[in-house]
Amino acid sequence: MRPLFLVFITPLLLFACTGEKEKTAEPVNAEKSIFEEVKEQTVKNPKDADAWYYLADLYERSQMYREEVDALQHVIAIKPEKGYAYMKLGTAYNRLGEYHNAIKQFTTAKKYLPKDPLIYNNLAVAYGKVGKTDDEIRELEKAISIRPHYATARYNLGIAFLKKGKRELALQQYDKLKKFDEAIANALKKEIDAKRT
Repeated sequence: MRPLFLVFITPLLLFACTGEKEKTAEPVNAEKSIFEEVKEQTVKNPKDADAWYYLADLYERSQMYREEVDALQHVIAIKPEKGYAYMKLGTAYNRLGEYHNAIKQFTTAKKYLPKDPLIYNNLAVAYGKVGKTDDEIRELEKAISIRPHYATARYNLGIAFLKKGKRELALQQYDKLKKFDEAIANALKKEIDAKRT
């Protein structure tokens, strides 16, 4: 004769295990990935610039920059006045190492968003990558004129001055950075000190 508690416990365990299997299997089959949903939207309505822009954002987050470029080109074809698409496209090209394409996109973005210091900073980075240090400095100075406490642009400007052998101007950027971002100021100081040796 089996103990009474086993008679009651065994069916409960079987029920609990069966129920768990059904619960975990159902949502996995029913859910679509966010990529699939957004891609479906672009297929259903290929003129939906917002869907293409969202898809580009998903690609960017997944570090799929070539796919991001393709999605952003769709956005621009639909809404050529969407300045942020040019900015994001320039950033994607920077990440792909296609600096001349990045320069072209950031230059276009400036026409639509002339007061966005991030565009000038990123354009400067692209100029720096192709050895156009004078253009790099000009764009960084513009970024700083728009946002004087833009620490990244000040750091980049200090580095650009070092490339030109203008240590005193780099030190001026360091002195200004110390007033509002000590960590970035210290990073620039290390670069300045390294150039001395």
